[in-house]
Amino acid sequence: MRRITPYLLIAPFFLLFAVFGVYPLLYTGWVSLHDWHLIGGHQFVGLANYTGLLSDPDFWNAMANTGGIFVLATVPQLLLALWLASLLNRGLRARTALRMGILLPNVTSVAAVGIVFAQLYSRDFGLVNWLLGLAGAGPVDWQGSRAGSWLAIATMVDWRWTGYNALIFLAAMQAVPRDLYEAAAIDGASRSRQFWRITVPLLRPTIVFTVIISTIGGLQLFTEPLMFGNGKMLGGSLGQFQTVAMYMYETAFQRFQYGYGSAIAWTLFLVIAAVAGVNALLVRRAAR
Repeated sequence: MRRITPYLLIAPFFLLFAVFGVYPLLYTGWVSLHDWHLIGGHQFVGLANYTGLLSDPDFWNAMANTGGIFVLATVPQLLLALWLASLLNRGLRARTALRMGILLPNVTSVAAVGIVFAQLYSRDFGLVNWLLGLAGAGPVDWQGSRAGSWLAIATMVDWRWTGYNALIFLAAMQAVPRDLYEAAAIDGASRSRQFWRITVPLLRPTIVFTVIISTIGGLQLFTEPLMFGNGKMLGGSLGQFQTVAMYMYETAFQRFQYGYGSAIAWTLFLVIAAVAGVNALLVRRAAR
């Protein structure tokens, strides 16, 4: 009985994961091999949907948008989160209030965040263009240009998730032995040198974790660009900020091309797995 008990305790997780994780993944893979219709049945086409993606300009446009927004959002987000965690790890006043404060953007409704940022980056009456006007710069059509829309959406993502990652880094920093910092201070190491020589190497597992989680979330970006585009799945008049997740939804649930949409979903899954693996490998080597 003792041998069976541990397996019984962890069995609910694996059962739920099999039903809601593995089965939908495998079923989507099966659908991607068909020309699938809800009415009229379906026809097996093999890898035709995947080969069609290779010559689909809309898919590659969505891939470029997803990759661009991902880079603009993830790199500054993690660096800023690491810096904020370092500040919160010091003996500041009202540390508890500050730690709670940086998490508030994460608990805010993403729909509300999208609406507010869409107004901030409005071409005619937005606060950002008003500030640019005070600096002598002309107004920017944030939704109409690819670079402007990428930057606006990346800012939205950074505002929402930086505090979350900062608290993860902070929890890991508090587990670092204080004796290491005291010994380094006695040897004359500055605060910045202690950070790069002690803190960052010891945070390597946490950094890898946040990189992988940020990669998964960044490449699945959907709600922020959708709300920035006023709820339209096209991602701008020319698709200048349509992500892969938006293109997948448009294809499957608006054009009703379920087989092709499933192929997009599986391609996105493989891209996320590959990018997350490469990022984890690069972070591990850089932190050595």
